[in-house]
Amino acid sequence: MQRSDVSLKRLEIFQLTASMGSARAVAAETGLSISTVSYHLGALEKELGVVLIDHTRRPMVLTPAGHVYLKYVDEALHLIRRAHAEATSGNAFEARNLRLGLIEDFDSDIAPELAVHLANIMPQCNFEHHTHFSRELLDLLRGRKLDICLANSPTEEIGDLQERPVLRDPFVLALPTRNKLPAEAFLQGESPLPFLRYSHQQIIGNLIEAQLRRLKITLPHRFEINSNQTMMAMVASGAGWAITTPLCYFRARRFHGQVTLHPFPDKRFSRYISLLATPECSESMIDVVNDALRNLIEEHALQPARISTPWLDDQFALLGQTDSA
Repeated sequence: MQRSDVSLKRLEIFQLTASMGSARAVAAETGLSISTVSYHLGALEKELGVVLIDHTRRPMVLTPAGHVYLKYVDEALHLIRRAHAEATSGNAFEARNLRLGLIEDFDSDIAPELAVHLANIMPQCNFEHHTHFSRELLDLLRGRKLDICLANSPTEEIGDLQERPVLRDPFVLALPTRNKLPAEAFLQGESPLPFLRYSHQQIIGNLIEAQLRRLKITLPHRFEINSNQTMMAMVASGAGWAITTPLCYFRARRFHGQVTLHPFPDKRFSRYISLLATPECSESMIDVVNDALRNLIEEHALQPARISTPWLDDQFALLGQTDSA
């Protein structure tokens, strides 16, 4: 059997070049010089005796042989990375690296306790922790800058990412506690208070706007806010009202005496929060993070909701591995 001496580094550089279309971009991504990237690509083609990339095109494109070769390189590198992940994190105690991202909805209670818990059960692990909007986390995950993230379930195809549904978070109305109007009046534009919108850059904001369009509800566009705490503060002060979720509400505990939740008056709708991971991430690592998160969500969000807003019933609930209803 013929033995191959093709290096892993050259395969990774070829894969990146196929994706990015530029030796300069690959050099910036890897920290190598442009000449080093070009050298590795040329050496790979020389070892194979096949032209893989049309270097005269900008951006560079694969030749027919390059497309065939990339298919198998993708599969091989995926298996190698998965093997590495399983070997280095076969159990939590021996885990070496974890790059974790969470949306800001969990940054008050759950994220700090999760960090402490993981640090205790993975004493040899090097951690990176990131807090961003869902879209930013998904971009980092797809770019392999994160291993796992907890984010709004993407509305687009997730490709090769692993996904585990975690939470159904129904949309509700957040109104000033001293308000006397029925909830329906706000959607019908009969309240003097302005509607406070989430930023259009956030998935939660787009989900709300899509539902309003489906219901043919048009509300004046005056405020657009990307901070949940700011939004709850404005509702508490009587400066506006919002469509939000229980999870967002329970983040803003200091305003609970001045903000009251009401069921969404029209057709119910929810957002779904999922744990997503790269295809190379070990299932044992995902299990550890998933189990810890579910316990913390139960303690810090679901149990308080059952006491303060029992009408939410099973709308605000943890999801099973295959539940997305």
